[in-house]
Amino acid sequence: MDTASEARLRAVDLAATAGISVQQVRNYVEVGVLPPVRRTVSGYRIFTAEHARALRVARRLAEGHGWSRTREIMSAVHRGDLPAALAALDGGHAELDRERAEIRRVLGAFETVVASPPATRPAPRRAARIGEVAALVGVRTSQLRLWEERGLIRPGRTPGTRYRVYDEAELRAAQVVALLRRGAYPFEIIEAVLGELRTTGSAQRVRAELGRREQELHARSLRRLRGSAALHDYLAGRGAAGRSAGHPVPPGDLVG
Repeated sequence: MDTASEARLRAVDLAATAGISVQQVRNYVEVGVLPPVRRTVSGYRIFTAEHARALRVARRLAEGHGWSRTREIMSAVHRGDLPAALAALDGGHAELDRERAEIRRVLGAFETVVASPPATRPAPRRAARIGEVAALVGVRTSQLRLWEERGLIRPGRTPGTRYRVYDEAELRAAQVVALLRRGAYPFEIIEAVLGELRTTGSAQRVRAELGRREQELHARSLRRLRGSAALHDYLAGRGAAGRSAGHPVPPGDLVG
């Protein structure tokens, strides 16, 4: 780029366009969020419209991907490593895909729990001992102890003897764990289901909460999509969007 033929910006002007400090502008240059800068013979940094464009793109990316990934993407672009920039971008979208899949799995597990009968035989009227709970749930007592170690069930203890006792809520929690383990759900999903049940308490509220998370995920996905679109336009303007992984962008092509 011929900076002599392009209007120059002061650091303070560039900072004002984004509502940030001059020091932040300098920091963005240092970490590669903005393209490298040239200097005048007297040592002043030369900023151009290219830096203003990069700053707008970075802020749009950060809205969807966060600043940590934005720094990774933009610094890769400005050092000429387009494959690394695209890999970081794809990683952000893949995260959302995993979150969406987990929400669906939690919801599916929860619906399995809701549709299941509360017990295979009448529960005791008093707090139950571990042997009674194991018989009700259909597992060994060692399995209940393992689930307790993982924090899935939380039995109380009798004074003095310290025997485990399970109230109605913990008995139901043991049934939920047993049911979902038989369905081959991993412990992470079971923990999420139990967390929802303990927090909200009702089926309707659990469904509503999971629905709210799904909507928030959709909104984040759209923000990431807008950030990705902004990056594509930025790369296209620099002639980098069509480069293949076998032809990385030469650093000289990306100097602002």
